Parts: sequence; structure tokens; C-alpha cells
Amino acid sequence: MHSVFSELAILLTIAAAVGAISMWLRQPLLIAYIVIGLVVGPTMLGIVTAHEQIDLLAQIGVAILLFIVGLKLDLQHIRHIGPVAIATGLGQLFFTIIFGFLLIILMGKTMMEALYVAVALTFSSTIIIVKLLSDKREIDSLHGRIAVGFLIVQDLAVVLAMMAMSAMRSGGEAAISEVMLSLVWRVSVAALVVYLLMRYLLPKWVAFMAKSQELLLIFAIAWGTGFAAVGETIGFSKEAGAFLAGFTLASTVYRDAIHARLGGIRDFLLLFFFIDLGAKLDLSTLGAEIWPALALSVFVLIGNPLIVMAIMGYMGYRKRTGFLAGLTVAQISEFSIIFVAMGITIGHVGVEALSLTTLVGLITITISTYMILFSHQLYERLSPWLGWFERRKPFREMAVESSKNERKRADVIVFGMGRYGGSLVLGLKKSGLSVMGVDFDPETIRTMRQHDLPVFYGDCTSTEFLETLPLATSRWVVSALPDLASNRSLLDALQHHHYQGEIAIVAREGIEQALHRGKNPPVVIYPMQNAVDFTVETIFNLVHEKETKA
Repeated sequence: MHSVFSELAILLTIAAAVGAISMWLRQPLLIAYIVIGLVVGPTMLGIVTAHEQIDLLAQIGVAILLFIVGLKLDLQHIRHIGPVAIATGLGQLFFTIIFGFLLIILMGKTMMEALYVAVALTFSSTIIIVKLLSDKREIDSLHGRIAVGFLIVQDLAVVLAMMAMSAMRSGGEAAISEVMLSLVWRVSVAALVVYLLMRYLLPKWVAFMAKSQELLLIFAIAWGTGFAAVGETIGFSKEAGAFLAGFTLASTVYRDAIHARLGGIRDFLLLFFFIDLGAKLDLSTLGAEIWPALALSVFVLIGNPLIVMAIMGYMGYRKRTGFLAGLTVAQISEFSIIFVAMGITIGHVGVEALSLTTLVGLITITISTYMILFSHQLYERLSPWLGWFERRKPFREMAVESSKNERKRADVIVFGMGRYGGSLVLGLKKSGLSVMGVDFDPETIRTMRQHDLPVFYGDCTSTEFLETLPLATSRWVVSALPDLASNRSLLDALQHHHYQGEIAIVAREGIEQALHRGKNPPVVIYPMQNAVDFTVETIFNLVHEKETKA
């Protein structure tokens, strides 16, 4: 036990050091973990030999990951995903499976290998994408909400795919109809059990457990791993069972509390899954899969975003929205690797399929991370060639546009109707100033117009759109846009129109030098710091006021 403990301690130390380098390079940590597993595994240095213990921790980590995915799948959210998320998610799934399958067959792979890898190529990493969009403060944007919507569709698809492949565990002799009938029967029984638990038992159990935060955490882990074990026993998979366990708790009021407490445990245990995955890779096998992996990576990096853009363009969205949403599917997921690893356990495919999928994952996750981080700069460069993916009249977003005649004089024009920008427009209007708000999200525009706020739809980076605004009579332009690239584009567009008024930028970090433009740089407003200064001044005055009275 001492040697196992020492090995795990060394492994965690290496993971922390390499993870720090990965974070500095702005790469997802899972790439670093797979590389660590490959280096310390038997194929290279052979430092770690406690494979059974690491494998056990890895299996628990995967179960908790799927449990959390199910936990996020609230029924209310499913109802409001919207037609675009469903159409885009399903369209991308069918496109990638069909053309990916044909491409892999042409590479000389077997039918079963082609099927597994093609299905694996369809899944995008919900965890990585949500993290990147949250860091960029775009999770509540139009393309961010659409992306999260079709990621949920993908999460449902991966669970169904795991169930379907697990149902074929007994071998290939069974007819497809028998497999499907068995799957439908098991899903029906599972749905009935889940309904009864959610309707009659779980609310009381969870309410009792929630009296203690520690007990609630233990109950959640026990519930997820218990369902995972039952799922494997009745012929599904541990992953499918864990997902259903999370789904049974998704509609409870304790969902967010459970999710918050499980996040760190999930990240810690998934470390061992990816290290174990890297340790199992054979370098000789990896070398043989480099060229197929490169070809499939190009297919994922280019093909998946294109099909998303095509579907969204057909449904009436602008090319910018389609492009930003499409970039979120330009990589494969940790679920892809888990899915193919499950195929090895069942006996459907060999380690070569896992090596191919892992290489594609390493390549696409690395490149797509930079694509998402610099999405606005990419769009600016590629925009002239993206006209094929936009209708002449993108009706879904044009529905909230207004004519130039509606945009009369305004003392202040505010760009970006997020929480701060929307509140700013409301406050300026109440103060008696003539104010106008501008945003690129049609849903935000509809909501604010319902409250009789003077807001308009438009792209601040478009010089043609800025011509429709009353810049000549406006004394101030205030930007509450969330990202640096959009602020730079707005400043360039205003300079192009020779705007003579004052400009203010609502900043979240020190960006004065980055936003310097011309002889008159914009005023930079720091909401958090200004709020702290105001609070300090208020409390100081109150304290001295009471001392004076005393």
C-alpha cells in the first residue's frame, strides 16, 4: 500500500506541474492528463504500475461525469431548447455519422470500427465548450444559448448510443430487430422506474438528506454509482445508469447544490480516467493511426462547423451567429473516448479504434480551443467568404430589426444589452436622457422591447449598420460589449465614421492600452471598482455621521 500511495502522490505532483503549463498555454487540462498517462505508462517511462487502483478511480470518475450530465438535464430546459437546437444537433449528428462512416471505410477499417469511430466523431465536449464560453462571457449570448441547446441533444444521443451498443453485448448474431426490441423494452422499464422514483420516493429522500450538506453529497455519489452498477447488471452500461441517476434528481430544488459540491470531485477523478487512458495507449499503434487521425481531424474541424452554419443559415440566422455557434462543434468529446473505450470492453472493437479516436481528440480539442478563444478575429477574416451560409433575408434575426426612421436623436447610445448594459439603458432613460440601446441578440431585443425600452438590433462591427444610427447628434457612445475584439471593432468603426462625441468602455479588466485609439482614447469604466469605491464612501459618511451625532 505504501508503494501505491507513493505512486499516486508522484502522479498528482506531475499532473499539477504539467497542468499548470497547460493552463498557461490556455489548453484544456484533459490533453495534459492524457499526455502524462502516455509518458508515465508502460510504453514509455513505466513510473506508475498501480493500474487497478487508477482504473477503479477512473470508473468512478466517469460515473460521476455522466451523473452530472443527467443532473443538468432539467425537463423545463428541454422544453425550451427550441427548434434550432434540435435541428442543428440532429443535422450535425447525421452528417458526421454518414460521411464519417464512409470516410473511415475508405481508410480500410472494419464496419464495426467505422461505426464506433463515426459515432464518436459526432460528440462535442460540453464541459470544454461551456467553460470556454463562460470565460468569454458568451454563455448567455444568442450563439452561446444555441450551442448549449444542441450540446444537450448530443448528450442525449451519446447516452442512447451507449445503450444501443450495450444491448448488442451478446454478439453480432442477434438480428437488428431483436436488439432494438430488447432496447425498447429495457428503456421502457427504466423509464417507468425513473418516473415512479421521481414522482413518489425521491422528493422525500432528498429533502431528508439535504438537512446535512455532507450527507447530501454522500447520497448523490451513492445514488450515481449505485445506478451505474445496476445499469451494468441489467445489460445497459455504467455510463447510462449514472446518467439516469442524475436525471432523476434534475428537477429537484437541490440540483444546483449537488452539482456545485460534485464539480471538484468529478474533476479530480476524471484526472485518473485520462491518465489511465494515456497509459493504455500503445505508441506503435498511435504511430500507425497518425495519417487517418489527421484526415478525420480535418473532417471534424471543418465539416462539423460547416454543417451547423448551413442548417442555421437555412433556418434564418445570420452568418455571424452560425459561425460562432459552429465553432463549438469543431472538436470531439471526452465522451467520444469513453464511448470507444466501452466498445473495447464489450468486445466490438480493438485498441486501434481507441488510439485513432484519442489522436483525433488530442488534435481537434487543441486546435478548436484556439478557434473558440479567437472566434471574433477569425470571423472578421473569414466573413467575406461566408455569404453562402446566409439567406438574403435572415428572417429570424431580421424580425427584430427596425427601420432607419425609427432611430431618431439620442444623447447616449449603449452597445451591448447584457445585465450591465440593459440596466444602464433603463437608468439613463429614467434620468431623463434620450438613450438608445443596441444588441446583436434578437431574444434580448424582444425582451427589452416588451418593457418599452428603446433598443435596436444590429452588429456594432458593421460600418453599414452604424450609418443607420444617429451618431452625428449623439454626445456619448458607451460600450458594454463583453469581449476585447468587439470593442476594438466598434472603436475602429466609430473612427471610420469620424465620430466626434465621447466614448466610454465598460471594462472587466485593465485594457486601457489595448483599447487606445487615436488622439482621444476612450474613458474606461470599471463597474466593480466603481461600486466598491461608492460603497466605501457611503459607509465612511454613515460612520462619521453617527460619530458627529454622538
